[in-house]
Amino acid sequence: MNTMIFNAFDMLVPVHQSPGLWRHPDSRITEFDTLEYWTELSRTVEDAGFSCLFLADVPGIYDVYGDSAEAAARGGVQYPLLDPQVIVPALAAATTHLGFGVTASVTYEAPYLLARRFATLDHLTGGRIAWNIVTSYQDSAARNLGMQGQIPHDERYDRADEYMEVMYRLFEHSVEDDAVVADAERGVFVDPEKVHPVAHEGRWFSVPGEMLTHPGPQRTPLLFQAGSSSRGQQFAVDHAEAIFVISSRPEKLAQQVTATREALAAAGRAPESVQFFAMVTIVVAETEDQAQDRLQEYREHVDTEAALTLFGGWTGVDLSGLQEDDVIADVQTEANQSALAMFTKDPTQRWTVRDAAEFISIGGRGPLIVGNPTQVVDELERWQQITGVDGFNVSAAVRPADFERFRDLVTPELHRRGLLAERPHEPVTLREQLGGAGPHLAEDHPARRAEIPAATPAGEALAR
Repeated sequence: MNTMIFNAFDMLVPVHQSPGLWRHPDSRITEFDTLEYWTELSRTVEDAGFSCLFLADVPGIYDVYGDSAEAAARGGVQYPLLDPQVIVPALAAATTHLGFGVTASVTYEAPYLLARRFATLDHLTGGRIAWNIVTSYQDSAARNLGMQGQIPHDERYDRADEYMEVMYRLFEHSVEDDAVVADAERGVFVDPEKVHPVAHEGRWFSVPGEMLTHPGPQRTPLLFQAGSSSRGQQFAVDHAEAIFVISSRPEKLAQQVTATREALAAAGRAPESVQFFAMVTIVVAETEDQAQDRLQEYREHVDTEAALTLFGGWTGVDLSGLQEDDVIADVQTEANQSALAMFTKDPTQRWTVRDAAEFISIGGRGPLIVGNPTQVVDELERWQQITGVDGFNVSAAVRPADFERFRDLVTPELHRRGLLAERPHEPVTLREQLGGAGPHLAEDHPARRAEIPAATPAGEALAR
């Protein structure tokens, strides 16, 4: 029997995936800017048996709908947005086992500084940190960060490959495991012979020197990736240890999982060493009728304009000038291509504006599971059996109430069926929690094979 791994999928915003639901009476998300809200949520999902709190992030505002940021501001659509990297140490201090997946962009972050930040988080969480690697997709972010517009989609991934080469050199090859000696008698804190400049000079990045901090428990944070375009999937094969996948149809998702595992094998990586997590939104109650009543309550609070604002932010396509019955055309953008493809390349449906708004309104682009605990777990098992995923990234429509209901209703049923693996008594790194043989990257991961030219000791390098 396969067990399931669960991550809570959330964002430090009023509206994450379910526009308008912040207005529901059970919602407490107006507290999103308080530390107490997030520490309490972290304890809730840890008690529910979740392995990780996966925190999404975007570096810009959703200003595509109506060619303005007004709708995003009015509806709280991923705005205002707090910085997830800042909050992680406090959440780690409030929990003992829960990991934290933090989204950070390779398009806008300098690798030298981001490597230090993740190594710091690895230390301060005891190795419970993951990096969700994204290339970003918003024109608003590009403009506000000093660029004329986005880098073209495939070029973003070419640049990201070089970025990861730099990060691997910094994480894995610059500072040796035993470099920190703290030898008071000799007056040596770090052995300079065990610190090496990474000497990277490439098309996009120049990083000649040494990593700024010493390795954390995992060295490299656990590597998440969520690209679903053909170029994004190749990037995942080259780098990811966990892949976040989104589809409303399990049969289609099964094809993606199978194809990616085959590509991993062709690349010389163990196909089962990479785990897949499918997004789901769950509305659960003690009985099926109560769950359906709850869903109807949710629908009464939906904000259609906010849903279309979310669509525009994801896809780069402005639907504000169309009628509800207009069909969404097959267009090409430099934004989130997998998000747009769901609505333009679906052979089973011609999506209208109304269809898209209704579909997105509760749970975004993933499946919505509604029912009593038995029905919910039956459906999770069906998805796992069809798709071959290892677990689920669970999104809450009403926050934090839906996570609390998962803890109280779904978790006991998962335990009853033996589907939720028991945690180790002692805390371990996130990589070990998610099935890694140890705290470090697998031997067949490309980062372990990266080579540093002329690994000069720091003592010589610092003298230059």
